[in-house]
Amino acid sequence: MAADGTLVTRMVAEIRGRIAARSLAPGSRLPSIRAQAAAQRVSKTTVVEAYDRLAAEGAIEARRGSGFYVAGHPPPLSLAEAGPKLDREVDPLWVSRQALETPEGTLKPGCGWLPPSWMPEASLRRALRGLARAEAAALTDYGSPLGLAALREHLARRLGGFGVPAAPGQILLTESGTQAVDLLCRFLLEPGDAVLVDDPCYFNFRALLRAHRVRVVSVPYTPTGPDIAAFAQVLEAEKPRLYITNCAVHNPTGASLSAVTAHRVLKLAEQHGLTIVEDDIFADFEAEPSPRLAAFDGLERVVQIGSFSKTLSASLRCGYIAARVEWIEGLTDLKIATSFASGRLSAELLLAVLQDGAYRKHAEGLRAKLAAARSKADIRLRAAGLKPWTTPRAGMYLWCELPDGREAAEIARQALAEGIVLAPGNVFSPAQTAGGFLRFNVAQCADPRIFQMLERVLRGPA
Repeated sequence: MAADGTLVTRMVAEIRGRIAARSLAPGSRLPSIRAQAAAQRVSKTTVVEAYDRLAAEGAIEARRGSGFYVAGHPPPLSLAEAGPKLDREVDPLWVSRQALETPEGTLKPGCGWLPPSWMPEASLRRALRGLARAEAAALTDYGSPLGLAALREHLARRLGGFGVPAAPGQILLTESGTQAVDLLCRFLLEPGDAVLVDDPCYFNFRALLRAHRVRVVSVPYTPTGPDIAAFAQVLEAEKPRLYITNCAVHNPTGASLSAVTAHRVLKLAEQHGLTIVEDDIFADFEAEPSPRLAAFDGLERVVQIGSFSKTLSASLRCGYIAARVEWIEGLTDLKIATSFASGRLSAELLLAVLQDGAYRKHAEGLRAKLAAARSKADIRLRAAGLKPWTTPRAGMYLWCELPDGREAAEIARQALAEGIVLAPGNVFSPAQTAGGFLRFNVAQCADPRIFQMLERVLRGPA
């Protein structure tokens, strides 16, 4: 009897992906045909055909009397092959490229940043003029490994305002929030470790973790934080080393962590030896701060990261890590190894803008504009047939359920053909259980063509 073609294809794809992700190194021996068949619960014929296909393409080699081995040198790391094969509409890397590379005039309700007209251009230009008169070292020299001392002092006071006790020596400047996560993964993880994320979660967490060749496990997110029962079960079953999450305004749902959930998360983290990375990138979108895990924990088990790309400038690349003192030296060494030093010019510019009294007024204005935009987008989306999952207290996201079992990936495909970039739910879902959701950036929803397209597409056949 011929082997089941679908099972063969799946096995070939799985082994090829493990080789691409480096979890199967060159020279590694594959399980015997009998052992592989038993482990995968397939026939030996299926395994033979899968191994034959992989050998024909040069991925593995047969050694007479010994078995099958991974061949040659490792291929270049391919993030697209390192995880499950996804349709491009729900692949985090592809969606990021669409939002970043689309031509002028493309509408981007699925992107994760504010329009340029919402940013404090006058403050940035004023700071740039001031830097033009600064000493030469500020314009031309490397920054210190920890980062600009005056900016770290400012960030320490700022974190204290959110109840997070961080001295300047506990703060390391990075090139971005993404680099902060990358450094922490390098510092805390080994390939194959389990890392816990929310479901749904910020999609670039998934892409970055793929690059670190770790196992991503997830927990359902609720309007008040992670589902605590599921959180406890995952900690017990998967033993994750790290939990990466948003505090304040959750991406993509817009939900806010409750104090009760925060305390339960920290209690479970202590019981299971879990380290938490808390991303506070949306801090300035809140008028009244919601609970921070780092504030309750005192930076013992929680590391907080952040940047100002969402409220100030995505071109100004500067983020930070706030962590326990004994970790900062190791993180600093990793930073030197991977990027040598801090970008002093960006740090000086960021400090100048943050110290400008206009930034506080800018943040207040952003909160008011976002509140108005959320209200307007909520009404228009409901009229088009979508239902917001929760009513956010702050921020720029609405997480919306499609009607009648419609598939978000298909809606996104049709929208892209009309020059509109959407963010379908499964981009954010490790378990691929959010196929009926779309994330909308309310600040990018001013153009009526977005809602006209949605109404037209959703009125059509499912």
